[in-house]
Amino acid sequence: MGTDGGENRREERTLPRVPDAGDDHAETAVPPVDGSAPRTPDTDPEAKLIKYRKRRVKSRSESDSDNRADSADGCGCGGGCACGLASGDSGESEAVADGGARPANVDEDGNLRDLNFTEPTAGKSQDVYDDAPDKRVQVPEGVELDTPGYSIRSEMNDIEESDDKTWFMELDTAVIDEGRCIQCGTCVASCPSDSIGIGDDGLPELVKMCTGCSLCWDFCPRGGLRYERQWKITGGDDNVKGAGDPITEFSAKVEEEWRENSQDGGVVTSVLIHLLEAGEIDGALVATESEEDPWKAESFLATTPEELIENAGSFYNQTMALGNLDVDQWEEKLPDKSPEDLSLALVGTPCEIEGIRALQDFEWDYASQEDGVRAIDYTIALMCTKNFNYHRLIGEQLAEKRDLPPEDIGKLDVLDGKMMAYDHDGEMILEEDVEAFHDAALKGCDECADFTGYCADITVGSVGSADEYSSVIVRTATGLDAWELTEPDLDYHDLEDRSAVGGLQSWDKKKAFEALRRPFDPDAPRFIEYTEHAENYGTTLRAHESDH
Repeated sequence: MGTDGGENRREERTLPRVPDAGDDHAETAVPPVDGSAPRTPDTDPEAKLIKYRKRRVKSRSESDSDNRADSADGCGCGGGCACGLASGDSGESEAVADGGARPANVDEDGNLRDLNFTEPTAGKSQDVYDDAPDKRVQVPEGVELDTPGYSIRSEMNDIEESDDKTWFMELDTAVIDEGRCIQCGTCVASCPSDSIGIGDDGLPELVKMCTGCSLCWDFCPRGGLRYERQWKITGGDDNVKGAGDPITEFSAKVEEEWRENSQDGGVVTSVLIHLLEAGEIDGALVATESEEDPWKAESFLATTPEELIENAGSFYNQTMALGNLDVDQWEEKLPDKSPEDLSLALVGTPCEIEGIRALQDFEWDYASQEDGVRAIDYTIALMCTKNFNYHRLIGEQLAEKRDLPPEDIGKLDVLDGKMMAYDHDGEMILEEDVEAFHDAALKGCDECADFTGYCADITVGSVGSADEYSSVIVRTATGLDAWELTEPDLDYHDLEDRSAVGGLQSWDKKKAFEALRRPFDPDAPRFIEYTEHAENYGTTLRAHESDH
């Protein structure tokens, strides 16, 4: 340290004074011993704590003097309270300048001594037994603790709501509660705030606050999405006639041994394997069987040929495929790929393909599952006249009414208007008109006129081909690329019966026109306003305001 004038400066420096009693804002404070800048009682955290403790001790000395007098340790707290008096201390506090008392755990320089903490009380926590973790217990009688509904917003402010907002509660009222949900998952994929989840019943449900962005309504094929308009946007004007305007059509089958466990000709699995091995895709979203519930389909990302072969075959309930486009859940299966660089194939029903095509037509940079939506580069539709609710089909119709437990079923098929079941040896154990299972079908399927998946790159099914062959309709240039990768390993020829495909498509449309309560119009705007839907279907307007 330099000495140029330092000695004189030290002689002239005014020493800090001890603040007078009650002088909490003295300009001169005792400097810390470490040489740092002085801290006043208002800025020093330790000084604040001392000041707080002094007030507590002073208050306690006035209000609890009788208790202290009778206490063996002079405090009455047992040595564990915030006053700092440890068991065995005298309990006497030193006088300080402001007329209060200095706690025994603070020395003369204002430094805290070692603190004593009270051990948590044992055996006094509330016992929630096996109830849900969010269940309220010991609620006082007459006290209402239910979470308030949406209507509380209007009670808390007078902000006028925009007329063009449509909330999930409206979708819930018009589609889900009415049994018209087709379980495609488009609403889950479209939600920017990740507020929609999938319930135990396989249906969409609100899992956190809805923002009223309207996207779940707009993209629902049974709500705001005019699905027939999507055909023309995706596939051209001819896609509203017959089986559409395909590039080419085939009857084909796989010749490998693994085809025995696949559906019909095994073409879907073969196409996906060839795309995967050629590096065109990183994986494919397909259906797999639930580990807990036999014959219940769940969405699964297959990333190897072995996984694709293992999951070959068809299920007859929806997987909510578009509700599983959050690529983070598949991170372990794709460790070397960033979400924005993924390329995936999607196998689904025509309504699921309509949904993903519509989502891809718009740039939603803020969508919670945007990476998954953009990753779908190949789409394969499965010919479909209707799908089923798992519990009603497998549980009620087959197990209960027909004494056919799911573990006895080796294969299910719907062909030529028949529901067929086979045992694990390939023997048919059930053949019945599919109409006999109408009560198990999804009600919303009645409104669908898209049997052949107009929006897909490739459509595959059994109608129009002989046993063990699949009917293949190639619709887009992307689909043709996938077919050309696959066809060298297939046994194929021209589609055997085009009229069968066109006839079933026409029948499907007729049924849909009877079930639809709105006009079927491929030239109308793509999105249907909720108010317009309500006029046709008689659903509640502004359901969110009634705390639906």
